[in-house]
Amino acid sequence: MMHIKSITPIAITVPLKQGIKMGGVLYTTTENLLVRVETGEGSVGWGEASSAPTMTGETIASMEAALNYLTPHLIGLDLSAFVENMSLIDQLLYGNSSAKAAFEIASYDAVGKFQSKSMSELLGGANRHQIPVLRLLATGTLDADSQEAKVKLDEGFQSFKIKVGGNPVEEDVIRVEKIREIVGNSSQLSADANQVWNLAEAIAFVEQIGTLLDFVEQPVMGNDLEGMTKIAKASKTPIGADEGLHSIEDIVLHKERGAAEGGSLKMIKLGGVTKAFEAAELSKKLGMKVNLAGKVCETSVSSAAVTHLAAAIPQIEWGLSLTNQYAATDIVKNPMKISNGMITVPEGYGLGIEVDEEAVSRLKK
Repeated sequence: MMHIKSITPIAITVPLKQGIKMGGVLYTTTENLLVRVETGEGSVGWGEASSAPTMTGETIASMEAALNYLTPHLIGLDLSAFVENMSLIDQLLYGNSSAKAAFEIASYDAVGKFQSKSMSELLGGANRHQIPVLRLLATGTLDADSQEAKVKLDEGFQSFKIKVGGNPVEEDVIRVEKIREIVGNSSQLSADANQVWNLAEAIAFVEQIGTLLDFVEQPVMGNDLEGMTKIAKASKTPIGADEGLHSIEDIVLHKERGAAEGGSLKMIKLGGVTKAFEAAELSKKLGMKVNLAGKVCETSVSSAAVTHLAAAIPQIEWGLSLTNQYAATDIVKNPMKISNGMITVPEGYGLGIEVDEEAVSRLKK
């Protein structure tokens, strides 16, 4: 038994190394919520999740409020009872999947430290210890994306995703053609529209790019299953879902409708570690490909968690989007470091990272 003693939400603002353009919007900072969980036995765990109003409907203020609302109901419970705790949380509070994910990540960290196990061990063990990392090409301009692709290719990256949308479709098609020339046919290359296109624009894009991409992610709104199905039928490239996947049921529905051949699984969408793991297992069973991702930019806390998840799931054919690589600063003493385009699963217990609380204080909102 590990009794929950305290749950502390901490809002931070993380600056990006350079702007990232998604769905036509340029981001230079991200607002994230850290969660510090302490047990009566002295174990401390950290979790993190981004606010994502267009994806989960949550802001930093609502995430803090959600954790403060839940805390009195959780104090004294056994932190290691992951399934029971998350079931109770779902009964107490609808939605708020990012806030729930941050708490459960912190739970895995604290329990892992207490039981001398890594997060991936708690999930059943690692199927891989090194994972290829996907690099975003998201400046929104052909010249800058081309230059970054060349640099990252030289650094060993073999998986790239172009952020499209917000420009005329013809410009995005040219970007795809140019980037494919640069990275070559042996590299994985995808494009993500972040729901920004209408149906006609999406079909025009997939018809023009042919088989240049390995997959196209969320071309239209996540709730537009009919549109996704029509795009999939018109496309020679596999279509992936992202904003449309918030539950096990969503994955099944996309499969049944022929709306997607895979998807981006995020803990903040699915409501935690355990549900994301279950979603990955179901995707394998259904023959759907998986990408694991954080949101925009997170610190090594969230990035360590998604790396452990990537190590434990059955397959990750569409890559791992590790977002601490875009942060201008970090809050841990041993940041997650990409080497030759690969990330190594952290050693040690829990998440395998050590939070620097002074660094946290500097980023507090």
